[in-house]
Amino acid sequence: IYSSNHMNTHTEYIGHEYTKIHCNMNNNSGTPSYFEFTVFSDYGSLRYLFFCLCLLIYMTIISANLVIVLTVCVEKSLHQPMYIFICCLSLNSLYGSAGFFPRFLMDILSDTHFISRPFCFLQIYIIYTYASCEVTLLCIMSYDRLVAICQPLHYHLKMTFSMVIRLWIFAVLYPACACGFGLYLTVRLPLCGNQLHRIFCSNLPVVRLSCVDTTLNNIVTQFFLAVTSIFTSMFFVLYTYLRILLVCRRSSSEFRGKALQTCLPHIVTFVNFCISVFIEISLNLYKTDEVSPFVIVVLSLEFLIIPPINNPLVYSLNKES
Repeated sequence: IYSSNHMNTHTEYIGHEYTKIHCNMNNNSGTPSYFEFTVFSDYGSLRYLFFCLCLLIYMTIISANLVIVLTVCVEKSLHQPMYIFICCLSLNSLYGSAGFFPRFLMDILSDTHFISRPFCFLQIYIIYTYASCEVTLLCIMSYDRLVAICQPLHYHLKMTFSMVIRLWIFAVLYPACACGFGLYLTVRLPLCGNQLHRIFCSNLPVVRLSCVDTTLNNIVTQFFLAVTSIFTSMFFVLYTYLRILLVCRRSSSEFRGKALQTCLPHIVTFVNFCISVFIEISLNLYKTDEVSPFVIVVLSLEFLIIPPINNPLVYSLNKES
């Protein structure tokens, strides 16, 4: 009887300990409640200098883009499709910067660099919708330039105020739905780690922490979303400028000069953003554990700093004749 009771007690103890270990594994690896950014280093008192520089950059982004938005809204002569789309670009830059800079500034001054699971996924959603909305707006703006240059007599018939509103709604809703679906597939994954070798939350590094097969996530995020949101838009922009180039070849030098003047800001913005996107995609696809943290920080900041500053600098608000 003693042996039997002892064996039962021992079995219950082993089962209890197994349950505790299993629960701890689930809590620590299956569903981590936080993520840790591992690229931040302790620069001592220099971090206050970095904080001031980044805060100055953030204030510059806010000020420059707010000037664009307020000028377009207040000046009635700028209530035209091209300037409305420029205003939308500035609003999108403010949105994307708000998803990155406040958290980044906190991390510069902090000794620990943890972010909760909900806020990490929220940051992924904001940054990805920002990037997708930016490329969609640039695609719409190229169509606006195509109609203005190749079909000037039909411009006001095609680019009506209601059409501008519909295009803007599409530029907002499509990235919101597409990125939301991709993020949903990531949220439902059980994770076996919580360390991210980045300065902000990114989808693919989180997916790599998964304990299960991620083929569906890779197909949706790397193929479907990348093709429909980025590459299709880029090919459309290239197509529109090919059409514009063919029209300019058959036109006078004065017409070509005016077409170049109206398209050059968009071309510069488009090329700059394409470079930023390809850098970010390369960082996501490459194993960042093998890359210098300094390189990761610089390239990540390029993606989130240069486009929001570039747009207000490149686009002039002089009304075209």
